[in-house]
Amino acid sequence: MRALRQTSLAGPADLRLVTDAPEPIPGPGEVLIRVTAAGVNFVDVSQARGTFAGGPKPPYIAGIEAAGEVLTGPSAGPDGGPTAGTHVVGVSVAGGAFAERMVLPAAAVVPVPAGWAGEEALGLLVNWPTALAALRPIGGLTAGQTVLIHAAAGGTGQAAVRMAKHYGATVIAAASPAKHDTVRALGADHVLDSRDPGLAAAVLDLTGGGTDLVLESVGGATLEASLSAAKRVTGRVVLFGLAGGAASITNWDLVYRHQVQIAGLNIGTLIQAAPQLFGELMGELFGLIAAGVLGPAKPTVFGLADGPKALAELEARATVGKLALRPGQ
Repeated sequence: MRALRQTSLAGPADLRLVTDAPEPIPGPGEVLIRVTAAGVNFVDVSQARGTFAGGPKPPYIAGIEAAGEVLTGPSAGPDGGPTAGTHVVGVSVAGGAFAERMVLPAAAVVPVPAGWAGEEALGLLVNWPTALAALRPIGGLTAGQTVLIHAAAGGTGQAAVRMAKHYGATVIAAASPAKHDTVRALGADHVLDSRDPGLAAAVLDLTGGGTDLVLESVGGATLEASLSAAKRVTGRVVLFGLAGGAASITNWDLVYRHQVQIAGLNIGTLIQAAPQLFGELMGELFGLIAAGVLGPAKPTVFGLADGPKALAELEARATVGKLALRPGQ
């Protein structure tokens, strides 16, 4: 089958299109799907760089998120798994999405909402629950509070802006200037230049003392700005990404410089360690879909052969919204 194989840990440039990849075989509790669209996530870049904790070793078939039609598998049938012919979206950090066929844990797939194409459901198990978890159960956002959302024009950021406005928050969105119109159209109250060294000062000026919550997915030098922008003592910073690289903070910093509350979030760990909480998240998420707060995604779609280009542009933070690959192209 056609697939994208990561051949080294030197990054997306070493992602190679192959035509002879073996078709995966489902095991107990797994389903085989025909992939109609695969989601591109920063996890894919992290795995390609070897910075994703416990990530696969090359060579491996890349991609963690896919939508498609269930073909077969021990869990497809009356035992409660998705039946053959069902259109689902699912995630597996073991990879394999950038291919014509993918094996997924039956417990890690959900039906594509009625009337949606597969590519429109990408994000349903990665970007959207990450945004919701960061805002609500982890971030504790309530109506009337202010939230700073980094990478606001990305797949997770856009969902976070929409949700935060729905829950009655004032949204300060950070994005590069070329993406400001996109973020404003989502309802952000204030839009700042994400690469402005005066970002934290601008947030403090807008809020008169700091924001209640920061959604931090960038890392690197941006972490310092996030900590500085949060309100002293009661301000929360939820970290769920490190697109800009690793950054350090010490106990001295937390006692004497940044007296804020910090929480780490990894949606894969949340699914495994707190399945009841994840179930509640998904219930709330489908409620938001039913209410029209979230609708079908409109990803920028690339052919499979252009996968390395898509990942390179994502790594360079040159993209807007969700990205997808079509194995058939």
